[in-house]
Amino acid sequence: MPRDYVECPEVAGKTIKVLKIYEDDVDGCETLIEFTDGTSFSSSVSYQPAVKGTLFRGGAGSPEVICDYEV
Repeated sequence: MPRDYVECPEVAGKTIKVLKIYEDDVDGCETLIEFTDGTSFSSSVSYQPAVKGTLFRGGAGSPEVICDYEV
């Protein structure tokens, strides 16, 4: 059964030294947490590809959108 979260009990109670959030246009974003005990935790969120389409009628002015499709 899929879960909508990830539990990380090993990081509970640790003191954060540095927290950095990186953005990457290709892979999504990553969070890096460095703790005072010398350990680090990294997590990332990846963008999933989306398939989209539009049926439209062109011509002068703005196109007329007939139907949008999305998977």
